[in-house]
Amino acid sequence: MAARATTGRVTRRRARTRANLLDAAFRVFAAKGFGRVSIEEVCEAAGYSRGAFYSNFDSLDELFFALYRERAELIAEQVSGALAVDGPDLDVAAAVDRVTEVLLLDRDWLLVKTDFLVHAARDPAVARALLDHRARLRRAIADRLGRAHGHTALPAVLGDAEGAAHAVVAAYDGVTTQLLLDRDVARARGRLKQLLTALLTDGSGTSGRAGRNA
Repeated sequence: MAARATTGRVTRRRARTRANLLDAAFRVFAAKGFGRVSIEEVCEAAGYSRGAFYSNFDSLDELFFALYRERAELIAEQVSGALAVDGPDLDVAAAVDRVTEVLLLDRDWLLVKTDFLVHAARDPAVARALLDHRARLRRAIADRLGRAHGHTALPAVLGDAEGAAHAVVAAYDGVTTQLLLDRDVARARGRLKQLLTALLTDGSGTSGRAGRNA
């Protein structure tokens, strides 16, 4: 019994250490840039030793992917939650409104992600891992759009729910790139709404029904 209690305390302490390292890394990455940060700086910001770092992560790349997974899961939850409100009979235009209202548009995170994207572009192994993480987000979106198949027609040019998910993520990438430069979150949300409405509906702001153009 005592051994189990001790194990529980150790597990909780390790989880707190990991969370604190992630929080500290996010702050340092955002302030200095991913490629300009050392493990020592992350440890100093978190108040831990290198040993604490290496008991949780093998490298800064692995730490970044843990951060990326957290943000990707949050975005997938935001998108899926906004799309789930209508049930199977998805009202795309209304869902676009909800998505753009809640979607994470955090400039510090975008700075960190962009720095890491450049890093990954020069390292094929890291690029493959990043592509896999991005694919998980697209699958979450495609799954929800796919479950609405037969109730709401997507524009034929997108092909299928997977194609629509690619378009949604591409629109998000484009809008957030502009946000890095102009720092205007409200404008970014407006642009994203316009793009998603154009992509996922006939452009009129109203969703089509399956078979409408059959």
